[in-house]
Amino acid sequence: MDKPILLEAKNLRKTFEIKGRGVLTAVNGVDLSLAEGETLGLVGESGCGKTTLGRTIVKLYQPDGGQILYQGKDIQQFDRKENLRYHKDVQMIYQDPYASLDPLSVISASIAEGLEIHGLYPGKARRERVLELLHLVGLNKEHANRFPHEFSGGQRQRIGIARALAVEPKLIVCDEPISALDVSIQAQVMNLLVRLQQEMGLSYLFITHDLSMVKAISDRIAVMYLGSIVELAPAATLYQEHCHPYTEALLSAIPLPDPDVEAQRRRVILHGDIPSPVNLGPGCPFAGRCPHAKARCREEAPALTEVAPGHFAACHEAH
Repeated sequence: MDKPILLEAKNLRKTFEIKGRGVLTAVNGVDLSLAEGETLGLVGESGCGKTTLGRTIVKLYQPDGGQILYQGKDIQQFDRKENLRYHKDVQMIYQDPYASLDPLSVISASIAEGLEIHGLYPGKARRERVLELLHLVGLNKEHANRFPHEFSGGQRQRIGIARALAVEPKLIVCDEPISALDVSIQAQVMNLLVRLQQEMGLSYLFITHDLSMVKAISDRIAVMYLGSIVELAPAATLYQEHCHPYTEALLSAIPLPDPDVEAQRRRVILHGDIPSPVNLGPGCPFAGRCPHAKARCREEAPALTEVAPGHFAACHEAH
């Protein structure tokens, strides 16, 4: 039996006015859903709109069009009480562990802030909850009264995870949570996130540009290009039976550990420049770089269509 849908985006749009230039379209009609306990990976090049989508979902940005449904209800229609519950249920782990913590506050205060806002764990129980969270992410009580500058990048990201977990959320938007960390620390943080999901039944929207890593943690993967979802499929399907040329190019860029196989592999080299997201024209946004583009592709934007059960692609040539 399929798990219930926790959050759904329908035709979601977010734009920014660029003075003297026009309108920058960061999120362009995105449709996606996230089930309870699921990890949805969101991948694409830097600047494709992944972070903007994540921040719109957590209500740091207001959408310009479309809907975000949480447990079936439009979050734009929430009253004050429902809105407060949404901010408790949907948390975010930020990309930069050096900028996401208040440098003037000890980490126990940063972790406890959400508990105070939502009136959770009053009195002595709040201090005990902070110490419990520190232990949960691999830190100890001696760390509680230290400032962020006294910690390494990996430790700071653990603190960010503890802060997100403090209010017992249902969904965490993970915005490239390991990209700023040393390679030796990345696996530790990833293993921590997987363990916490198993123990707490969390849902993750896992934003990254690293396709080689996201496969291990994701149930499904959405590929984003210039503000649009161009392919969405179960993780194994995306790697083995992808059908969008942009996905093929991304996958071909992943280095393989076997040098003999790597030497014989066909690489997909994209030519042309990424179009500007300012004042987007008609047609498929990938048409200018696609080796298979036809006249129709430059005139008509393809819809995200189901090409196989659970497998969607936005390509006129996909089948």
